[in-house]
Amino acid sequence: MAGRGIDSSLVMQTPEGIEYVLYPAGLTVRTCAWGIDSLIKGVILFGLIIFTSYVMDIFGIWFYFLVNFVLDWFYFVVFEIVWNGQTPGKRIMGIRVVSGDGSPVSAGSSFLRNLLRFADGFFYLYLIAFVCMIASPGFRRIGDWAGDTLVIYTSGSRLPRRFGTGPGNSETISWLKDIPAAAFVPKFSYEEKQGLMMFTRRYPLLGKKRAGEIARPWAGLLRARTDNPVQSEISDSDYLLGMARSLSGG
Repeated sequence: MAGRGIDSSLVMQTPEGIEYVLYPAGLTVRTCAWGIDSLIKGVILFGLIIFTSYVMDIFGIWFYFLVNFVLDWFYFVVFEIVWNGQTPGKRIMGIRVVSGDGSPVSAGSSFLRNLLRFADGFFYLYLIAFVCMIASPGFRRIGDWAGDTLVIYTSGSRLPRRFGTGPGNSETISWLKDIPAAAFVPKFSYEEKQGLMMFTRRYPLLGKKRAGEIARPWAGLLRARTDNPVQSEISDSDYLLGMARSLSGG
């Protein structure tokens, strides 16, 4: 259905043909997770400075640089492997790293995505990562593309509540009974019905402005299939919701 690319969700399909939806984490929540992890690393390094000041005569300054190197390069990798794709920052923010198909991230993919942090954060500006994330589906940076990984919201995330009830749960659209049913409903393909109901389930979580952006191209195509002058007075979002109400039994 038109407009699919505007939505931020990614629809995946298993080899058996079963579809499921992943919700990639955007720039803001990932930046917060990175900030928390950076703070934790800073506290650890500060502790190392105090520790090495006492053992400097025994180990020398090389001990500090060695531990600093290991922490800087393997902090994310170790946590993502041990904690199923999560670092402390990611766990707090309710996100995790997975493979590109939604399966648990492998050690090799985690290492590769974190190895390329130096490219994403060239000169510590992170401009490259920012541009890649806003320009790519799934908000992927260079490391994600190289390792074929995604950063997604977890099923127990407290950040949007959309994971509390999945797309297959009828309770997510129980509020639809308050929406007037559309008087004229064109013929829908199976894919169009699925897309329309997915939009309806997510509508309360999108906000009116975002929902309007997603609904605009869909509603334009559907309006062209019917001949009803009244429909032009209805907003794009309400028009799609009315169609969904009719399809769900009126």
